[in-house]
Amino acid sequence: MIGKILAVDDTPAALKLLTELLQAEGYEVRSAINGELALHSAISNPPELILLDVRMPVMDGFEVCRRLKAQPETRDVPIIFVSALSETNDKVNGFELGAVDFVTKPYQREELLMRVQTHLEITRLRNRLESLVDERTNELRSSMLAFVTAIASTVEMRDPYTAGHQRRTAHLASAIAKELQLPDYLIEGLNLASVVHDIGKIKIPAEILCKPGRLDELEFGLIKRHPETGYEILKSIDFPWPIANIVLQHHERLDNSGYPYGLMGDEILLEAKILSVADVVEAMSSHRPYRAGLGVEAALNEITRHKGVLYDASVVDACLILFKEKDYNLPT
Repeated sequence: MIGKILAVDDTPAALKLLTELLQAEGYEVRSAINGELALHSAISNPPELILLDVRMPVMDGFEVCRRLKAQPETRDVPIIFVSALSETNDKVNGFELGAVDFVTKPYQREELLMRVQTHLEITRLRNRLESLVDERTNELRSSMLAFVTAIASTVEMRDPYTAGHQRRTAHLASAIAKELQLPDYLIEGLNLASVVHDIGKIKIPAEILCKPGRLDELEFGLIKRHPETGYEILKSIDFPWPIANIVLQHHERLDNSGYPYGLMGDEILLEAKILSVADVVEAMSSHRPYRAGLGVEAALNEITRHKGVLYDASVVDACLILFKEKDYNLPT
């Protein structure tokens, strides 16, 4: 089954174009010409994904989204806004209402199809992962790792500049945890959390993730939401480790200067403290759209300079031992 989609647009020509585009790719598509019809169609027969215009008479797309998220039948259906609105504050408004993405008209065919495919796969993988956890089979751990890795890969498809970031960060975080002699059970949970620590970026528009210049305050505000978005995606899955909370806290800092909640000291999970150091070292070492890679030495200087202030001292020391005494290298 490739997917059931509800397309909503008050302009007949635009709705016909969108419907035919999706049908040509094999999707089963229903169409709605206004918000009221969209609500009735979605609630009576929930689709797997909704593509929703914003500027519509009587009931605009934002109101349709608000009502869909209030209904138990449709609250978990991913909604992608497809609109000519391009201001960041419009996108922020859409995300606050529960949308998973925002595609700006006129859209590129390939981009739209990629985002549709990505969100369908994310939803299915997450649902399958929930089922696996509920089943508690003997193959649970290996199955969870496979599905978590698949989710991470799907997220990274949208951001080629950071492809492999989560995998490399997970490798370093696990190595630090081993250096700290943490139990294998905790290391396993940390590894899974690290593999999906940026899953919340699925809701950040691709043009912001890949922006070559400096982000403005509103754009950076969207970036800063990704730990909470990741938490919301993962919190309902009954992992045997605090995966969702590790993801939520990976940008917190000891001196409460981090986000999203400004936690400090012992309020932050040890696994999140390890992940934050691994995340900084990998990110600084690697290329980004807005700068070239700064190198491992610069990254190690950064965590050393802020040891005990932003980053846990024992975690920093363990990371330094790996690179300076044990010839650790980030995987390619």
